[in-house]
Amino acid sequence: MTYLPYGTTANDPWSVEITPASAGWTYSGLRIADLTDAPLSFDTGEEEMLVLPLAGSCTLTITPSPPSPAPGTPDSETFRLTGRASVFDGPSDFVYVPIHAQVTLQGAGRIALPSARATRALPPRYVAATEVPVEIRGAGQASRQVNNFCAPDVFDCHKLMAVEVLTPSGNWSSYPPHKHDTPNPGEAVLEEIYYFEVADQGIGYQRVYSSERGRIDTLAEVSSGDVVLVPYGYHGPSMAAPGYDLYYLNVLAGPAEQRSMAFCDDPRHAWIRSSWEGRLIDPRLPFGRTS
Repeated sequence: MTYLPYGTTANDPWSVEITPASAGWTYSGLRIADLTDAPLSFDTGEEEMLVLPLAGSCTLTITPSPPSPAPGTPDSETFRLTGRASVFDGPSDFVYVPIHAQVTLQGAGRIALPSARATRALPPRYVAATEVPVEIRGAGQASRQVNNFCAPDVFDCHKLMAVEVLTPSGNWSSYPPHKHDTPNPGEAVLEEIYYFEVADQGIGYQRVYSSERGRIDTLAEVSSGDVVLVPYGYHGPSMAAPGYDLYYLNVLAGPAEQRSMAFCDDPRHAWIRSSWEGRLIDPRLPFGRTS
């Protein structure tokens, strides 16, 4: 199943839990924690993770656990994440957590933990919200905002990649449809997770369809907390219904040693990119702070 409505992947203490095993693949994962001031502790095991506030703030303490941590890693480190009021209020600060670490979270809010199965130990790192690059893509009704907080050329991980995409109401993103499922020149092989939030308890839509890699056919109406898995196939458009701004967190990882989000457009629709030349960017962008 590629469409996972909110609640169907809950596994205490997580309101959303996607692991490589539950997704039926090898690398990509995502957990969502709804913190209510009580501490939440867990071990990262073989997964590197990010701690990313979606709404609210938190403190986290990271303690290495066997096997040996990255060279120079202290016995424990504590970080304070300022977070944000909502995903529509600009980028958040975040922290990288390595494999084989014990983590304790405490605070109030909704916290995302995108993850990837990895083998290289890197030290914990904090990134301020003001350091997150914000990109505007497309034009006209294909205008959207990308918060490139963990893109390959922005932040170093072993396997994990993650970005946030914000689409104003009535617009399309993940467009033209594209794929990254075959080791072709200029195309990375990736497992991808879409986690959605929609403003004002609204709805959006997500399309995933077949490529030469295999047959898949999903057109899902999505609302806050829903997940769509993309094991292969073309994905897009992501459609924000009129009246409702759309957010999604993309989590990606794959087998290559060199991290890349390279994709291949559906050749039937690739011409769309050239149609943006000379068109205005949607004036509702960007969302939130950008400096």
